[in-house]
Amino acid sequence: MRITDWPIDDRPREKLLARGAKALSDAELVAIFLRTGVRGQTALDLARDLINTFGGLRPLLEASIHEFCRAKGLGEAKYVQLQAALELGRRHHENKPLRGDALRCPSDTRAYLSAQLRGYRFEVFACLFLDNRHRVISFDELFRGTIDGATVHPREVVKLALDRCAAAVILAHNHPSGIAEASAADKALTQRLKDALALIDVRVLDHFIIGDGEVLSFAEHGLL
Repeated sequence: MRITDWPIDDRPREKLLARGAKALSDAELVAIFLRTGVRGQTALDLARDLINTFGGLRPLLEASIHEFCRAKGLGEAKYVQLQAALELGRRHHENKPLRGDALRCPSDTRAYLSAQLRGYRFEVFACLFLDNRHRVISFDELFRGTIDGATVHPREVVKLALDRCAAAVILAHNHPSGIAEASAADKALTQRLKDALALIDVRVLDHFIIGDGEVLSFAEHGLL
């Protein structure tokens, strides 16, 4: 049976229009992207097969062009469309928060930092510098390392805070393992940075650890 023969409430496109994109499953979203199926399979059937074949939505979205094009129902044209869609999503997040925006909602900060740092396969340490009204001055990636960690130099963080004329800072780094837990080293580093930045009257508002689909806030867990 074709999707157009299904009840309206079961069709992915109509469901999105009626209830919003968040109401759709991974397979339904992929089906809308595919638009059409293959012989003997609807777009939704094909989407489910692809997610199973790649081992999940994220591996499908992050597949190389060679892996992607080997799969049934896919090809270079679909790969190009997918990369364009993913890049639109990245640019949307990169533009929020913009310079001069006040951080009004912790969830916005969490989403922004997650979009910036989640995709790396190595550890990246970054800072979100803010003025005295907590408006964004800049987001800067400062240090990169292996999957085992990055060497963070407090003097470099202090130097950049002075250069940015920052009054406050939010620290962030990713865990390529996907597990958003604060290690003893993470806690020790946070304290070192707090002490160093306090000497120039710059407050550390939070330290976010970005995992795979989860984000840990030091402030929310009483670790600051």
